[in-house]
Amino acid sequence: MIEKIIELLASVIAVIFVFAPHEYAHAFVAYKNGDPTAKMCGRLTLNPIKHIDPTGFIMCALVGFGWAKPVPVDPFNFRNYKKGMFTTAIAGVVVNYIIAFIAYLIYVIISRYFYPVAAAGGAALAYFEYFLRYCFYLIFAYGLYSFVFNLLPLYPLDGFRIVQSCTREVNPVQKFLRTYGQMILIILIVESFICGIVVDRVPDIRVKMIVNYFDILGYVGWFAENIIGFPIKAAWGWILRI
Repeated sequence: MIEKIIELLASVIAVIFVFAPHEYAHAFVAYKNGDPTAKMCGRLTLNPIKHIDPTGFIMCALVGFGWAKPVPVDPFNFRNYKKGMFTTAIAGVVVNYIIAFIAYLIYVIISRYFYPVAAAGGAALAYFEYFLRYCFYLIFAYGLYSFVFNLLPLYPLDGFRIVQSCTREVNPVQKFLRTYGQMILIILIVESFICGIVVDRVPDIRVKMIVNYFDILGYVGWFAENIIGFPIKAAWGWILRI
């Protein structure tokens, strides 16, 4: 029971560490490109309250995928339209990857040096160590998930903004992604949530395998952690052995 509470609290904190810098990065880069809209709306801040969407926050804390409130941007204020759109769109995921890089180092340090001390220091210290270790691992994992998830070309994710910056303003693909993107996202997240519940509660191994096969966002998470995250793990593994 205590472990579940610790994991939930760590998950909430990890979501904040992933979402707030992500949205701040959008606002900052948009401002540097000449658009003051986000700043005027109070979004040029690291205050998580300004950025968190309640539904997206809960979804991310529960299933690892969610969203924050999109930063308002007026691309017609950009000094260079395409450059402003593209750099503003990728700013959030770049920051998420940097945060994941740093968080993994802290996770490794806690695992190597604090864990043995905490294991011999009593229950309270052991729980505190578990909270820190789990929290930083989730910041690493959620940062990677956010990196990949936000690059999906569905409105209102960053991937859609990248498509928007590289294509004409009016085209059928962009119109479809804008019209149905959010609906598709909600369906994917709910489907992943249901798959997770089934896998946790059904004892039959064959059923678990079949359900996992249909968990679309599960593939996104696996790709994020094992493929996109591999350079981070490899880099720190090499550096810490020096």
